[in-house]
Amino acid sequence: MSLTHLILDASFVVQLVMLLLLVVSVLSWTLIFFKYSVIKRARAGADQFERRFWSGVDLGELYKRLSGRRNQLDGMELIFEAGFREFAHLRKSRNVELSAVVEGTQRAMRVALNREIDRLEHHLSFLATVGSTSPYVGLFGTVWGIMNAFMGLGAVRQATIATVAPGIAEALIATAMGLFAAIPAVVAYNRYSNDVERLISRYDIFAEEFSSILQRQTHTSMETGQS
Repeated sequence: MSLTHLILDASFVVQLVMLLLLVVSVLSWTLIFFKYSVIKRARAGADQFERRFWSGVDLGELYKRLSGRRNQLDGMELIFEAGFREFAHLRKSRNVELSAVVEGTQRAMRVALNREIDRLEHHLSFLATVGSTSPYVGLFGTVWGIMNAFMGLGAVRQATIATVAPGIAEALIATAMGLFAAIPAVVAYNRYSNDVERLISRYDIFAEEFSSILQRQTHTSMETGQS
């Protein structure tokens, strides 16, 4: 009745279900640790950039530093770089109204923000799928194993607990493996979804504040030029 013997003596379908749940569990845990590092790095990057941005640094100099490594940017740095690049491009154009400059800058930042949302939410659907389907997959293996155990009783003249217990025990392992795969995936999905939503909210607030700063600068420069 050891766990190893129960797994090895299980029927082919039950073993297949166990193998599937084991693979899914390994992939789920790998993704859990990977997303943890991604979200942790994104949060630290947002904190660092906000401190630098609100320290009074010249925005033009900050843009020059970031544009040199454009392909490596993410998070707020990516949103800032995209917005300021479009802002500088529109400012160079003649006969461009203030509203067009602001709208173009906001549009560029929204595109960068959507890319960040897609990057942060990538693979979260896999955790949701594992959390919602693994218990049912394990339950299927349990039902199949119990069905085979009771079908085997037809060849036995006298049924006892010792006769049916191994078949039921090996079937219940599938349910346990399903729960083992589902519970961490559900917990991680709920936690990471909340973290991603908070990061997206920070990015959105920054984009609005940055847009307001650029709008004030453009309005001031236009008034200075007119005077």
